[in-house]
Amino acid sequence: MNISHLLDTRLTAAMRALGLPETAAAQVKPAANPDFGDYQANGVMSAAKQLKINPRELAQQILAQADLSDIAAKAEVAGPGFINIFISPEWMASQILAIAGPNSPLIQTADPAQTVVVDYSGPNLAKEMHVGHLRSTIIGDAVANILGYQGHRIIRQNHVGDWGTQFGMLIAQLEQLQTRDPSDDAAPKLADLEAFYRQAKQNFDADPDFAALAREYVVRLQSGDAQCLTLWQQFIDISLRHCEDVYHRLGVKLTRGDVKAESAYNADLPQVVADLRAQGLLTEDQGAQCAFLPELANKDGSITPIIVQKSDGGYLYATTDLAALRHRNAQLKAKRILYFVDARQGLHFQQMFALARKAGFVDADVELEHCAFGSMLGDDGKPFKTRTGGTVKLVDLLQEAEQRAFTLISEKNPDVPETERREMAHKIGIGAVKYSDLSKNRISDYVFNWDAMLNFEGNTAPYLQYAYVRISRILTAMAETETPPKFEQENNAENRAELAAELKHPVERALALTLLQFGEKLHTAGRDSAPHILCAYLYDLSGAFMRFYENCPILKEGVTENQRRPRLLLAQLTARTLKVGLGLLGIETLERM
Repeated sequence: MNISHLLDTRLTAAMRALGLPETAAAQVKPAANPDFGDYQANGVMSAAKQLKINPRELAQQILAQADLSDIAAKAEVAGPGFINIFISPEWMASQILAIAGPNSPLIQTADPAQTVVVDYSGPNLAKEMHVGHLRSTIIGDAVANILGYQGHRIIRQNHVGDWGTQFGMLIAQLEQLQTRDPSDDAAPKLADLEAFYRQAKQNFDADPDFAALAREYVVRLQSGDAQCLTLWQQFIDISLRHCEDVYHRLGVKLTRGDVKAESAYNADLPQVVADLRAQGLLTEDQGAQCAFLPELANKDGSITPIIVQKSDGGYLYATTDLAALRHRNAQLKAKRILYFVDARQGLHFQQMFALARKAGFVDADVELEHCAFGSMLGDDGKPFKTRTGGTVKLVDLLQEAEQRAFTLISEKNPDVPETERREMAHKIGIGAVKYSDLSKNRISDYVFNWDAMLNFEGNTAPYLQYAYVRISRILTAMAETETPPKFEQENNAENRAELAAELKHPVERALALTLLQFGEKLHTAGRDSAPHILCAYLYDLSGAFMRFYENCPILKEGVTENQRRPRLLLAQLTARTLKVGLGLLGIETLERM
């Protein structure tokens, strides 16, 4: 249920019936102050200004025209022309009961559903994943989960870097080892791909003969040389295993089947260039094939070219990305394509999208979005590094998160068996790392802080995981009584009346309304590719439940059955919503902490 959308649709329809122009909209949003209603329509004043009429009078006309009787207990004009709407307890009770069953959907399915391609993670397969890959991986995965839960068809694409000079270096390094000692097994050395790459890079920079050999191998590789392809495949397999281990540990839903590497588009690159040239979109500049787009001119009138083929005949990221766009449009039939790549690549995507549209590589109705994100910073305000200034391997970061969580859990629960504490530490540690990132606006930089993310209070994963545990304990306690009251109720008149009576209590009403807002928060999070909106919602939901539980006891003596049943229903639905919401973020819940 998207209450904002429902109310906006009805009020906007009333505005049309009164002859207001298509540009006029109700602009319904949740009210900031519950004293002034649950929802507020803010669009009347701008519409009245366009028509040069009194906004309060127009608001009264809109309310008279709109039929909100089944939803609102009261709707009134306030201030200069706001419309304040108070949702009726009876309507809320009906909606709560409609989603309360264990198999009932918590939200309405998107209509129409879209085919959405989500491009995320995309590590360079010449090296192991590092902390710089964290944000793309977990933000992209969370958005894919959110959109998929809404009913959209999601196609995950892991556009890994598996082509280029770095692989020439690695092949040359591997051959050098085998030439020195053919009996030497390179597998142990390749297991630490980062160290292997570092040694190859040192040789490339220091030894001109090695560098020349590496470049030769690149040419041979791109020409389809069988021996080079065999050696290259070794690196790809090892790298992908590293990635898959990280994805598994993170709980990210990327598989080998989602990999669509740079090399997958290699055969199409000459055709991309040929098609651009045929349309007159390319200009030769110093031997390179470039596209100059006047619409992307700089303030001084200069144009930064898009190079699609180098003077030596080689191709660049732009060429591969254009081929990928064309594939996603023509073969995958995408209507929305999301790229989770850091903000520094903004110009690249702006150029690529503009050129792809101009060349007809994507249909006019396809949405292309660069979902940029900021950097993860250390305490010094600089990009997160090791204490010695080196790159932090992502697997090392995750290992430390689990170990820190294990230490905290062992202090709190020393009597819990170690195997269970390890399992708890995995869920809490990984959840803390992910939530700390996902709860921030993705376009912002943020400072990585172990103490803050593992805190059991405040807007953190451990706090939300513990909130779920507390509610589960209540439900378990009730289930263990001899005659537990039925709280999975049918949506009939008797149950609606019983629940509606309880929803006249302010904190119960606030919890119920928050539960019903899950759908609209998911809609906004998916539309804006903004998981932090879901994080903020889950934190608000847990807070609403705590206030409810403090003021509306469930297990205490003196609580009547007519009170207990609705309260248990709200508790059960809160637990389920927290579990689903955290799951969409890729965070696991626990049964005890």
